[in-house]
Amino acid sequence: MSARLIEYLRHCGRVALLGFGREGRSSYVFLRKHFPERRLLIADQSRIELNDPNVAFFRGERYFDVLGESDLLLKSPGVPLKNATLPMGLEVTCQADLFLRFAPCLKVGVTGTKGKTTTSTLIHEMLRASGIGSRLMGNMGVPVFDCLEGLEQAAVIELSSHQLEYCRASPQVAVWTNLYEEHLDHYTGGFLGYAAAKANICRWQEPNDVLIYNAEQPLLELANVTECRARLLPIGATEEPPFLRGITNPRLCGEHNRQDIYFAAAAARQLGATEEAICQAVLEFQGIPHRMYPISDAGRIHWVDDCISTIPRSVLCAIDALGDVDTLLIGGQDRGLCYDAFAQELACRSVRHIICMPETGQSIARLLRQQGSGQKILEVQTMEEAVAAAQLYTAAGKTCLLSPAAASYNQYKNFEEKGRHFAECINNIAAAKPLSPE
Repeated sequence: MSARLIEYLRHCGRVALLGFGREGRSSYVFLRKHFPERRLLIADQSRIELNDPNVAFFRGERYFDVLGESDLLLKSPGVPLKNATLPMGLEVTCQADLFLRFAPCLKVGVTGTKGKTTTSTLIHEMLRASGIGSRLMGNMGVPVFDCLEGLEQAAVIELSSHQLEYCRASPQVAVWTNLYEEHLDHYTGGFLGYAAAKANICRWQEPNDVLIYNAEQPLLELANVTECRARLLPIGATEEPPFLRGITNPRLCGEHNRQDIYFAAAAARQLGATEEAICQAVLEFQGIPHRMYPISDAGRIHWVDDCISTIPRSVLCAIDALGDVDTLLIGGQDRGLCYDAFAQELACRSVRHIICMPETGQSIARLLRQQGSGQKILEVQTMEEAVAAAQLYTAAGKTCLLSPAAASYNQYKNFEEKGRHFAECINNIAAAKPLSPE
């Protein structure tokens, strides 16, 4: 535990929690543990079930009224401030910012549009295999305040753009995997605002720190970072370290996963991980749910959940990595991404069936038809319909891939819920009599 963090919070005035989901509740538990009688402000659009006489609640449409009543705003990542007017003197922070500023351990931070969770998990496993104490936390669902007790030598933190947006500190070892269009509806300035948030992974680094980044993208230029004081370590997709040659794992197939391995190996070596331990971690990696994750072989179809693929680029990477995708399930929330180039590339892939779900699936279906795609394009409204159609048309021994190229919030709480529903639908049809296409 950091005494500096407790002392900082003790003197920061009126504290407000904006958002009361997983991270907001984590912040509340932490504050109540150390300040049992302190008056807190909690704001959320939804109804808050909490019996605490020392809390003032701001609920419903006017929950942003809390901004004018607080001195320190502890913001949850999913709450955008894009259209909010911030009063003068209000300090906006978040768990990630406070952890990076005050936690007394070595910090390895990982960000990127895609590859964050795989890279973070690999770093953690590489360190553990080397006997280096490590805690894995952050955007994969573990609030960093939940890990403040019993911190080990290193904290490996997956950092989303939302978590980085209000950070005023950077980790000693930063990994930036890539940068593509995503979350354009969240940031003022669209892509530029999103890129600027990502750049906080390295914006506050010192000369003794290191930034490991994708050598194939001008990340600093895209994010308009004119100066980075850290030591730069670019990693290319084909720059395989000699000690990793011949090391393969089917759970890490595809060029994009290989590059994640290289990112992780470079970061782990900065902390003293051995080459032997790095290889062991790669070989023993079990995969991560919803990331090119095999669900079932029901009906002699290889059902694969890649629900984490919320942008076109990662969908194409998954198709290429798997190699035998016969049916693609696609579509989700429309957040303003342009799918023209994606549709052109998808039309050139060997995928024979494209099953399109709301909302973006309909747009992609229209683009594919305009291009005269020879693929069979089906539009459906529900996951049940999508899985039934996939069962009908997917060739035996081939793969049906759920890889949406869009977020899931139009019909689901998050991508995990969408992936679980996909698996449930597969289980429901597993015992049914196989159908034959018309």
